[in-house]
Amino acid sequence: MKIEVRKNILATNAAMAAENRKRLAAQGVCMINVMASPGAGKTSVITKAIEGTRDRLNLAVIEGDIASEIDSLAIEAMDIPAIQINTGGSCHLTASMVSSALDHLDLGALDLIFIENVGNLVCPAEFDLGETGRLVIASVAEGDDKPHKYPLIFRAVDAILVNKTDLVDHCDFNLDQFREVVGGLNPGAPVIELSCRESSGIDAWCGWLETKAKSIPCD
Repeated sequence: MKIEVRKNILATNAAMAAENRKRLAAQGVCMINVMASPGAGKTSVITKAIEGTRDRLNLAVIEGDIASEIDSLAIEAMDIPAIQINTGGSCHLTASMVSSALDHLDLGALDLIFIENVGNLVCPAEFDLGETGRLVIASVAEGDDKPHKYPLIFRAVDAILVNKTDLVDHCDFNLDQFREVVGGLNPGAPVIELSCRESSGIDAWCGWLETKAKSIPCD
């Protein structure tokens, strides 16, 4: 007898994700799932977006980590609501976890919610959280081979951010080759180059976010 455990888990998650999406749509709230490997700069990218859009968008952050509250405390220090989810070992967030976090946010007062997913380029791509949009961050310091090794996550996003471009002269990272590969995997996704350290590319990043947030009608 074959037991379809994985299939059942994904089906249950998809049902909860649909509920999350419906709930957000009713309030006209955009939710962006930020995915990347550990150390790619997820928190820095989010904090730069907060700095660049907080005068025009009402923001909140859901932080996913296996342990600790380091990132959520950094967001709270910016006077932005932050809900911490500690997975206790799981390598990704689920729609049920996100639903519980949404219970603690005033959705009627928000325009955009960031989800900082657990650092991982595999499992997060498979789990719908009810998000409005998805993006993956590729750090220059990681090398340009990640789309070859983890094609699913690069196919499953609405935008691709190349972070830490200030290090490109010191790393074995070919930006043209990277763009060519991800363009073949996901031709509709923009590739945004930025450096949080030097604050370059932030306007393009914030512009993409604002366009995404303003495209959400309120049911």
